[in-house]
Amino acid sequence: DGGEIANANAIILNTYPCKLPLGEGWVRVNGSTSLKPIHRVPPTILLLVCILIAGLASVLAARQIYLFDRFLAFFPTKEITNTPDDLGMPFEEVYFPATDGTQLHGWFIPGKGDDTIVWFHGNAGNISNRVYNIMLMNVHLGANLFIFDYRGYGLSEGKPSEKGMYSDGEGVLEYLRSRKDIDQDRLVLFGRSLGGCIVAELAMSHRAKAVIMESSFTSVDAMSRYKRPAIASFIPSRLLVKSRFESLAKMPRIHSPLMIVHGDKDITVPIHMGKELYEAANEPKRFYEIKGATHDDTHMVGGKPYFTALREFIEDPSLVHPGE
Repeated sequence: DGGEIANANAIILNTYPCKLPLGEGWVRVNGSTSLKPIHRVPPTILLLVCILIAGLASVLAARQIYLFDRFLAFFPTKEITNTPDDLGMPFEEVYFPATDGTQLHGWFIPGKGDDTIVWFHGNAGNISNRVYNIMLMNVHLGANLFIFDYRGYGLSEGKPSEKGMYSDGEGVLEYLRSRKDIDQDRLVLFGRSLGGCIVAELAMSHRAKAVIMESSFTSVDAMSRYKRPAIASFIPSRLLVKSRFESLAKMPRIHSPLMIVHGDKDITVPIHMGKELYEAANEPKRFYEIKGATHDDTHMVGGKPYFTALREFIEDPSLVHPGE
């Protein structure tokens, strides 16, 4: 019965005393005279465990936020809603591989001149959302224009990533080199927002007639500090997100003529980032400020002076003009 079990427990404890490496103190077992050691964790150990748990919870929570941000960094859409033909522009539908084999889709819109603008768009939508802007570029600049979708955007295969987008960019240049109707010495790399980061990567190893970076940012780390200063102040974004897009560090290694374009009312990517890119770049370079423009309306707010500035730079990139 219960009494016999209690006595047996007491005999066992008396015969085989148990000592624990940590803790101190004893309690009676079933009201008998036998004592059982209890485990007590020193307060300093408890404090360290609590700090460790709290720190781990903070890192995991912050990582979820940054992973969510990373997911939201790319806003691809698949449906092609418009084509250049809708606005009366002849165009060629093109499929070509990235350097890792991913199949990509783009358009080649012929112009009247010998220059070819290679357009790297921003992080949202797809090329069909830029048809009106394509028309404005075609009318005002007169150059050939090649625009394509990154992996995961529009009709391009795959999923977007920083490494993958660099592979996409290399694939674009390889494809354009294979065309006999394009002057290879008159390629203009044009990157808007996220596209500017890809242009910066390519321009380090590929000489171009001109490089234009519009509304672009300096790095993911800088954007993290700008968008979420509270988190970035105690947890480096490098520990939480894979994509870096470190354009600022790449600027000194770009030796093609450069033009930085930025709207002074841009709250998505603040204009000081555009100025930092400009300051870090080699000559010849130009900074063109568009008064009243935000992140997505530079071509609308800038109007004819904006397109004139682009055309003049493309025609003679070696000329350096003061910012406007």
